[in-house]
Amino acid sequence: MAVYKLFPIQDSTIYSFYPDMNTGIDSILEIGNFNVNYNFTPQVSRYLIQFDQDQIEDIIDNKVGASEFNVNLKCFIAKAQGIILDTELEVYPISKPWNNGNGTYLDSPFTTNGVSWNFNTFKNGEFWNTSDFDPYITASFSGSNTSGGGNWYTGSSDPNNINIKTTQSFSYRSIKDLDVNVTDIVNVWYSSSKDIGGYTNIENNGFIVKWEDIIEFNNNEAIQPIMQFYSIDTHTIYPPQLEIKWDDFNFETGSLPPIDNPDVFISIDNNPGTFYEESINRFRLNVRPEFPERTFQTSSYYTENHYLPTSSYYAIKDLDTNEFVINFDKTYTKISCDEEGNYFDIYMNGLEPERYYKILIQTEIDNTTIVKDDDYYFKVING
Repeated sequence: MAVYKLFPIQDSTIYSFYPDMNTGIDSILEIGNFNVNYNFTPQVSRYLIQFDQDQIEDIIDNKVGASEFNVNLKCFIAKAQGIILDTELEVYPISKPWNNGNGTYLDSPFTTNGVSWNFNTFKNGEFWNTSDFDPYITASFSGSNTSGGGNWYTGSSDPNNINIKTTQSFSYRSIKDLDVNVTDIVNVWYSSSKDIGGYTNIENNGFIVKWEDIIEFNNNEAIQPIMQFYSIDTHTIYPPQLEIKWDDFNFETGSLPPIDNPDVFISIDNNPGTFYEESINRFRLNVRPEFPERTFQTSSYYTENHYLPTSSYYAIKDLDTNEFVINFDKTYTKISCDEEGNYFDIYMNGLEPERYYKILIQTEIDNTTIVKDDDYYFKVING
C-alpha cells in the first residue's frame, strides 16, 4: 500500500577496452561482453549506480517506521542483443567511493574526470584495488588488460545468509528490464554501524551491475551478450529507480456498510488533478451500489458511503504510454479503510513530473474480479 521511488544521484558505465574513459553523463548504462576482431581479449562493460543514503534513511525512519519493507533496483532496457542462452546478471554493493564525472561514451578526446575501469575518482587519481583486499571484497585482476573494474563485496562467507549478492537471469524471450531485490543490501547500509552476517560498517557506495564470471572475458564468439539500460541522464521517462515498498494496510470500517454486489460505482475524492512532485496525497473512494434496491428511507442512498473488501488494490499508469508505473500488488497496493471510507496514499516524487497519470482500482466481490478505469486522472508538476 506504500510505494516510494528514489532516483540515482550518480551512475556511470566502465569499459575494460577504454580503461581511463568516463561516461558519467551518458544516457545509457551498459553491461556487455563484446569480442572485437583485432583484440583477443573481449571488451567488458559494467555499470555503477548510487542512491542517496540520507533519502533512504529518511524513508525508513519517518515513513516505513516499524513495518517490514522490500527494496528493488529497477532499470529499464533500451537495447539488448546476444541474449541467446540463460544468462545471469549479478548485482553487488560497491566497497569504495567513486566520482560520477561528466563524460559520455567515446568523447573525443576521452573525458577522464570521473570513474573508469582503472580509477574510482579520475585519471591518475585513486586506482580500484586489485590486491590486498579487506574481508569479503574483490575486483577484476585477471591480467594486465583487465585489472580494476570496480571493487565490491562478494556475497560469500556469510554466516547469517544475508543476501549481499543478488542476481537476475535473462533468456531469449524473457523480459529484459532489470528488477532485482536488494532489500538485504539496503538493510546492511541502513545498519552500517552493526555487524550483520559478518559484514561490518558497510557504507552505501552504490551497486555494481555485471555479467556473471563465466560470461565476462569469454572469447567464444557465441557468447556476446550486451544490454543497455537508460541512465539518470536519459531524456526518456525511464530513469533507474530504487523502489521501496512497505505494508501500511489498515482496515477499520466503523459503521460503514459493505459492498456486496459486483455492480459497484466508485469515484475518487481528494483529487485536485495537479500535484507538486514533493506532494503526498491521500485519495479517498466513494463507493456505493450502481443499482441500489428500492427502499423507504429518509436520506438519499447515493450519499451513503460503503466499503470495498480487503481484496482491493490500486495501480497507476502513465497516460501517454499506457504502462504501469505502479502495478497491482496484493501486498503493497492494498486499499485501506477507516470510518470515512476506503483510501490509499501516493508519494508523487516517485513519478516523473510534467506527465499525466491514471488510477485504476481492482476489487474482488462475490468471486468476481472488477477493474475500474473511469477517468481517474492527475498530473505531477515541477515544484
